[in-house]
Amino acid sequence: MYDVLDLYQEPYDPKRPVVGVDERPKQLIGEKKKPIPMKPGSPEKVDYEYVRNGSVNVFVAVDPKKGKRDAKVTNRRTKKDFATYIKRLVDGVFLDAEVVRLVVDNLNTHNESSFYETFDKEEAERILSKIEFHYTPIHGSWLNVAEIEISAMDAECTGRRIENRETLIEELGAWLVRRNRDGKKIDWRFT
Repeated sequence: MYDVLDLYQEPYDPKRPVVGVDERPKQLIGEKKKPIPMKPGSPEKVDYEYVRNGSVNVFVAVDPKKGKRDAKVTNRRTKKDFATYIKRLVDGVFLDAEVVRLVVDNLNTHNESSFYETFDKEEAERILSKIEFHYTPIHGSWLNVAEIEISAMDAECTGRRIENRETLIEELGAWLVRRNRDGKKIDWRFT
């Protein structure tokens, strides 16, 4: 716990950003009956019946001090999906960083073996040389700032019925653009 809290107390270093990473399953839910649109004095009416259209996984990464975040929709949450997402962060989102210090929970995919099982040895070691794992304690994933960002994502974008993967990707992309433009930061301090 103190390792993670100490990271949050450090001054911002763009060459060594602290990045919370987590994932959230998302059910794709369609409407069985068309909703009745809102009118003046009357809210939208949505039927309680719905159609299940499968589920996806949403990876979320947030640099709480810079106010930079990223998200990606995947079909599942496997070791390969995790390793591929972290490669995206290292080679794209945080390209200028020397080392990305990842705050993750203790899920069985959040470790070095994911990279060796996904990439050849040379590529796995290249990616791993640019990341440093910091684990939240068991039952302490609430210490991960990505949980705060996921809560904001659910409140502002994904916490409702979304029918298909394409719509989710489009709306999540628009949400990310706005959140990043606004530079929403997470200030984690001892009080």
